[in-house]
Amino acid sequence: MTERDPATPLWWGTIVLRVITLLFAAGAVLVHRDGYEREWLAWTALGVMAAWTVGTSVCYSRPALRLAALVAVDVLLTCGLMLTSPFVLSAGQYAEAAPLVTTVWAAVPPLAAGARFGAVGGVVAGLVVAVSTGVARLEVNLDVARDGVLLTASGLLIGITATTARRSQATLARAMRAEAANAERERLARSIHDSVLQVLARVRRRGHDLGGEAAELARLAGEQEIALRSLVSTKPSVPVGGPTGTADLRSALQLLATSRVQVSAPAGDVALPEGTVDELVAVAREALSNVERHAGPSAKAWVLLEDLGEEVVVTIRDDGPGIPAGRLAAAEREGHLGVAQSIRGRVAELGGTATLETAPGAGTEWEIRVPRESRSGRRP
Repeated sequence: MTERDPATPLWWGTIVLRVITLLFAAGAVLVHRDGYEREWLAWTALGVMAAWTVGTSVCYSRPALRLAALVAVDVLLTCGLMLTSPFVLSAGQYAEAAPLVTTVWAAVPPLAAGARFGAVGGVVAGLVVAVSTGVARLEVNLDVARDGVLLTASGLLIGITATTARRSQATLARAMRAEAANAERERLARSIHDSVLQVLARVRRRGHDLGGEAAELARLAGEQEIALRSLVSTKPSVPVGGPTGTADLRSALQLLATSRVQVSAPAGDVALPEGTVDELVAVAREALSNVERHAGPSAKAWVLLEDLGEEVVVTIRDDGPGIPAGRLAAAEREGHLGVAQSIRGRVAELGGTATLETAPGAGTEWEIRVPRESRSGRRP
């Protein structure tokens, strides 16, 4: 099932206007027929206009038939019919500024081009018809200039309206999908809360009461309870109204929270390209993995996300014993490349910087800065 084109009312307006302007053109030919040099050519052009009005009305009323090529032919055919005017009108009619063969019927194609191609297409079509008007008039005067301004302006306005309508529909569709996803997530959260989370909470309490190996199981159950609560309370990774190919870094980092890891982030979405989000989450995981391996079982870690507009900053800090001077260089010489490749390498690929501050007994802090605009020039 194809999505309804939000610019459909503009297409129907184009159809109605074309029929009205055709009737006006027929009346103009009827009034001025006695003064024509070639009356038969005027009636022939009017017949083509009538046939084309019927054909385009049928096509423009069906979204599948609103082809770009058809609109381009519409503009060119209208200009061609207009250019028959020098062979139809007499010198006296030109002196009296009699209407061209197409009259106001020629104003419709820029509107169709605006509805199909947007503002740029509407303006281009308006300029093409305006130039043809000047050629058909055999001169460029104030009337021709006025017609040109009206033609380009109408194409521009219809184009802006059509583009705005389509963008609004796309935004609404994304919002509705996000709302449906949130509703499903809330349903699952209620179900999980009534079953899995309650069981994990009971295991955690009973394990602490029993002590021994049960205490270790209680700790693991507590961590899984926190992770599961974070999962079911986190919004979908694609922000409402965000463009295709983006994800929410805030939601992704919140999934890293455990009983030993606290995540702080802005209240709103932090939209970035999906690849950037994946890389930053991988960097945070690597840093937290180092905390778990080297800082001891009692160490805690904090992840802070800041959205500064032109760049985002991710800070990972722990209260462990810190890293002795020269230890990272020695680890790299020994072939342990976690910091060199998993952290600094990933951040460098994103065009950002990774700064490490540490000292014995002072813990470790990574500050990751990544610009919103990637090296490819794309923005989320």
